[in-house]
Amino acid sequence: MFNHKHLLTIDDLSREDIMCVLEHAQMFEEVNNRPIKKLPTLRGKTICNLFLEPSTRTRGSFELAEKRLSCDSLNAGGSASSTVKGESLIDTVKTLTSMKVDMFIVRHKYAGTPALVAQNTTASVIDAGDGKHEHPTQALLDLYTIWKAKGSFDGLKVGIVGDIAHSRVAGSLVPALKKMGAEVTLIAPATLLPARPDVLGADRVTPHFDEVLPDLDVVYMLRIQMERIEEAPFPSLREYNLLYGLTEARDKSMKEDAIICHPGPINRGVELDSYMADSSRSVIVDQVFSGVCVRMALIYLLLGGAQNEVSHKKCASN
Repeated sequence: MFNHKHLLTIDDLSREDIMCVLEHAQMFEEVNNRPIKKLPTLRGKTICNLFLEPSTRTRGSFELAEKRLSCDSLNAGGSASSTVKGESLIDTVKTLTSMKVDMFIVRHKYAGTPALVAQNTTASVIDAGDGKHEHPTQALLDLYTIWKAKGSFDGLKVGIVGDIAHSRVAGSLVPALKKMGAEVTLIAPATLLPARPDVLGADRVTPHFDEVLPDLDVVYMLRIQMERIEEAPFPSLREYNLLYGLTEARDKSMKEDAIICHPGPINRGVELDSYMADSSRSVIVDQVFSGVCVRMALIYLLLGGAQNEVSHKKCASN
């Protein structure tokens, strides 16, 4: 089945592991479409949401996932944490671990924080985004959304457009797509690429959006991470939108069945205009719903739900 205690990086998962998560997410999607969405599956388990960086979609979907699996949730991040009084993160984790917490969901502005938490607790840990490092659950929900829309990853052409250098989403999504058999192109100006973009493992890197757009099956737009950028990487937002924005004018260049993804929040008029964000191509709202299903699947698998009851569906390595 799923022999893991933590999810700290997408590299922890094999192709078979990823398919196991996606197929369990499909099972939980059916649950989320019921009038009564709650299951007794993990009753008695306690999960601590340790969010020390702002979040709407990730935090909200994790909290819903926990409640729908009947877990008890403890929110200990931000101003609710004693870290604002000067307590170290490690002491906070050890304190909460002593309360017999079963899992930590960790979001932090510094890369490596979830791994540090895992080293100082007996509980399971999920990385919910750490600095510019990774965001593995975002990658998994993106894969689930793409899988539902396209049916297969093999040979799928995916373009990831925008602020690659500061994106933890790209850090997880590129290797995840490659594991599943997709072809990945990074599209960005040189100022928004990491020093070694080849380390991510993409098949191609180019600054020419219009050149590759007609070939893409999935166009994945990234937000410019202004809060992580010290110097202006381009002359103006208007120029960026002109060269790299997915606009109504570019819609005509896209494949008829190409889809648009975005991890949110969207800066309308910058990376996407409203026409494209709200078009029939957009699966952005589907991604948000996928987040609940995928995070239910991960919590279920990491906390042994599949071992404690008969799973409705066997894992398969497609």
